[in-house]
Amino acid sequence: MKDLGLKAEGRRQKAKVTSELPSAFCLLPFALIIILSGCSSQQTRFLSIATGGTGGVYYTYGGAVARLISEKVPNTQVTAEATGASIDNLKLMQVGKVDLAFTLAEAVNGRGPFKDTGAVGSLRTLAVLYTNYTHVVTRTDLTIKTVADLKGRTVSVGSPGSGTELLADRVLAAAGLDPLKDITRHSLSVAESVGALKDGKLDAFFWSGGLPTPSVQDLAATPGISMALLGHETLLPFLQRDYGHELYSLAVIPAGTYRGVDTDTATIGVKNLLVASSSLDDALVEQIVKVLFENKDALVAAHPEARHLERPSTFEGVPAPYHPGALAYFKSGK
Repeated sequence: MKDLGLKAEGRRQKAKVTSELPSAFCLLPFALIIILSGCSSQQTRFLSIATGGTGGVYYTYGGAVARLISEKVPNTQVTAEATGASIDNLKLMQVGKVDLAFTLAEAVNGRGPFKDTGAVGSLRTLAVLYTNYTHVVTRTDLTIKTVADLKGRTVSVGSPGSGTELLADRVLAAAGLDPLKDITRHSLSVAESVGALKDGKLDAFFWSGGLPTPSVQDLAATPGISMALLGHETLLPFLQRDYGHELYSLAVIPAGTYRGVDTDTATIGVKNLLVASSSLDDALVEQIVKVLFENKDALVAAHPEARHLERPSTFEGVPAPYHPGALAYFKSGK
């Protein structure tokens, strides 16, 4: 009988343990969900930033921006993409292929190349970066003195889909030339244009970029080449009349910026913007802008044009409104 009692007690204990197992096992899926949720919150975000050609400032500056964000913003990796520059960048953003982009302010208004698709309505400004200087580059031995003298010449107007191309067409038109008929037209990147001018295949080329532009420096330092820059400030009133005073301004390339160019060259300036899609998370954008402004020295080390990165004194005067995340940072006073 004693043995039977022990067996009965054993069965009762086993039943008790078994009855408690379902509740314990039921907790496992919830614990697993919590663990997995914790992991998913740490997943890396992959972003792309559209820059420009490898011989220009956008590519160098954009690479530095990508590295800085990847290092300083948790769980975020940014890739700098070489592109045709401003117009291509905005078209890539329009179809959701990139998250951030460098662009000339003049490319934002939806005219010209965007006449079929319309302006990029989701575009938002993160920062005004620096002013682009319009370079009209030739050789002194070609006796080209003004933009109007380019009539009948072989000229590169910049990469297809670039802000340079858009600006070149407007400058040529302001000088009384038909950009399609009055020149032998080529659409080359700044690096390709430099090579073609060295080889005597071009008489001149347009380039809209920061100072100094590495490829133009290379041209100026080439033995046997005497480079010249064409001043064209007299065309500024025509551009301001047709496209707005806030878009174009006087910009002077100081003497000595490029070897052999020993006088100031008065040109046309255009603002450069760093933009993002309005769909990019506000908190993420605030982090990105914070990182850029608080690590400005690292950007300047990559390219001197980054020295012009400053907090806006006003939130007006940009063709695309500021992103709410950028505004949150600027208004925080940090």
